[in-house]
Amino acid sequence: MDARITRLAQILLEHSTRVQRGERLLIEMFGHSPMPLLLELVTQATRRGALVHHHIYENAVLRRFLHEADERQIADQAVFPLARMKEMQAYIAIRSGDNAAELSDVPPAKMSAYQRLVHHPVHMEQRVKHTRWVVIRYPNAAMAQQANKPAEVFEDFFFRVCTMDYGRMAAAMTPLADRLQRADRVEIRGPGTSLTFSISGIPIVKCAGERNIPDGEVFTAPVRDSIEGTILFNAGSLYEGVVFSRVHLTFRRGRVVEADAPESAEKLQSVLDRDEGARYAGEFSFGLNPYILEPMKDTLFDEKIAGSIHMALGSCYDEASNGNRSAVHWDLVHVQRPEYGGGEIYLDGELVRKDGRFVHPDLEALNPERYTSTP
Repeated sequence: MDARITRLAQILLEHSTRVQRGERLLIEMFGHSPMPLLLELVTQATRRGALVHHHIYENAVLRRFLHEADERQIADQAVFPLARMKEMQAYIAIRSGDNAAELSDVPPAKMSAYQRLVHHPVHMEQRVKHTRWVVIRYPNAAMAQQANKPAEVFEDFFFRVCTMDYGRMAAAMTPLADRLQRADRVEIRGPGTSLTFSISGIPIVKCAGERNIPDGEVFTAPVRDSIEGTILFNAGSLYEGVVFSRVHLTFRRGRVVEADAPESAEKLQSVLDRDEGARYAGEFSFGLNPYILEPMKDTLFDEKIAGSIHMALGSCYDEASNGNRSAVHWDLVHVQRPEYGGGEIYLDGELVRKDGRFVHPDLEALNPERYTSTP
């Protein structure tokens, strides 16, 4: 067994989900390439005395099913997964796959029904709210190609990112979380971007390996009706099997009133029209992982890019609720480092980050070189 896989399994069980003897743990694997990690998790968790359950999914099967199924058949897919999830105390998802576009031709109405009738009740309502959960992507050739890296280089990058010292990261995040908790008005400026909103009264959440691996963000949510202005998300996004480039949104009173995405405009509108909450934002976050610098159209990585922020269209999280509800939760990333055009973020009129670097003295420890170096 690769020692890096052993270490990663330890982090997922001990740091992320904190699985205890006698607790039920569900491990779901998407695709077959993560099998070495699944085997190591089953071994370690069983030795710890956990009651381990596992399930393997394939998007090719889901695609074929959704093309043929009616709404009643789609809804029935939630019955047993929901009952099982209600019995779990911990959950680990290992995501992989040979073709990121496998679901790209599923009719929008079928995808909407699946998100609303299956994914939302099983995951957003039950798993997110009632288990200690973590989601991880696992490297394979398709993922390396998506990142535009040789497979060996990408694998080294993956394990460096995923097995970093998340305890040290959490400590470095505290001053930013404290500053955001005191803040009211956020202003974001950059090429194609001039956006303001309030975060007053919304909780602040530090993310350092407890829910995602890789991790590295501090998030909250905009006051639902407070967003005004425009923002250009300059990192590409892969959502429901479709690639979106340079999504440009205009908000009025919190609602998206104009939206554009070259080559994917029709799909963008179908997501925004899915329900009323899809046109409002449910999350605002700083990306802080010092090892993740370039977008690779994988949300789990891209939303953590150093020097970035992201906003999620759709449903908020209960930990930082602004009251918005939707079957959609779509993270879109705006990178502000100089090579992406730069930009500034102000909190209550005070500049806190410029061109991706924190300039406020209390926050400089979050700049990459400060908390990746040896203490």
